[in-house]
Amino acid sequence: MIGYGFMGAAHSQGWRNARSFFDPPLRPRFAALGGRNREAAGHLADRFDWPVVETDWRALIARDDIGIVDICTPGDTHAEIAIAALEAGKHVLCEKPLANSVAEAEAMVAAAETARARGIRSMLGFTYRRVPALTLARRLVAEGRIGELRHVRARYLQDWLGDPTAPYTWRMSRERAGSGALGDIGAHAVDITQYVAGEWITGVSGLTETFVRERPLADGSGTGQVTVDDAAVFTGRLAGGALASFEATRYATGRKNALRLELNGTRGSLAFDLEDLNVLHFHDATAATATQGFTRILVTEAEHPYLDAWWPPGHGLGYEHAFAHQSVDLLTAIAEGTDPEPSFADGLRVQRLLAAVEESAAANGVWTAVPLP
Repeated sequence: MIGYGFMGAAHSQGWRNARSFFDPPLRPRFAALGGRNREAAGHLADRFDWPVVETDWRALIARDDIGIVDICTPGDTHAEIAIAALEAGKHVLCEKPLANSVAEAEAMVAAAETARARGIRSMLGFTYRRVPALTLARRLVAEGRIGELRHVRARYLQDWLGDPTAPYTWRMSRERAGSGALGDIGAHAVDITQYVAGEWITGVSGLTETFVRERPLADGSGTGQVTVDDAAVFTGRLAGGALASFEATRYATGRKNALRLELNGTRGSLAFDLEDLNVLHFHDATAATATQGFTRILVTEAEHPYLDAWWPPGHGLGYEHAFAHQSVDLLTAIAEGTDPEPSFADGLRVQRLLAAVEESAAANGVWTAVPLP
């Protein structure tokens, strides 16, 4: 694994639980952790029993005993590391968003397709697809339970930048992060919408804003210029004709990690909130009028997606569990020789949509088409 921050810990926990609670056809073994800061990487290695810390990611990729490279670094390094790993014959799991630009994402997809012909698999870490309630939502849509889709509302709301004196981080640099709230959390809202709906978004109209353009550096040596968006709002149209609205912000005071999704169809509706992640709300418009209303489904039963490996019904899962599901799905795909999802191509489609939002915002919200696959 390359990267040792927040996502490094989440992925480490996912790999560890994949082998502790599930029975995947391949059993993951922690081989080595990569990070430019040996001391910081060493702290994570100690907590999760990574046996080796390496400060040069190229040395990790060159090792014959490593079969999977898990990339948990900032977006500006994704393309270089992933392409090199695929060319070296390693399976790759890469955190989202796929890259910092459409051009980088296209190069990664090309490398993934070349590697696929040699049996090398790649997967993108849009982990919320593996939250059981959202996986169940996808199943209900695919079964036709909400009928023809009319509306989608997707919002990802956080507040960790609401304080203008909060220190500058790499996530506020366009060079490092690619974009701000749009790519960091808006990408999740886009992917979940397309995944659950089973349709692509064909066009967007958007606005972005940077509320605080300069922040103090963490070491007290001065200030850093914020070169990414703090918030983005946009509308879209899905391929089937449904209308969609999106919001991504890190300034929604009081909202900590509120990824919210609602779909309205001709036969029913679905609603989900990540801050209540064990629950899916379902309205069946075909039921008798006297008993219609949203049903609160507690997604903890053994027949719900992924739940047969965990706890008795009613014992909820948390944020970290989806990372175990992600690891199991990748290990299974590698063992069976199938293509894991989401693919790098799925990530490219999201990247093209994010670019379309930025293009639209730069032109005061002009309607902008998103290239279809």
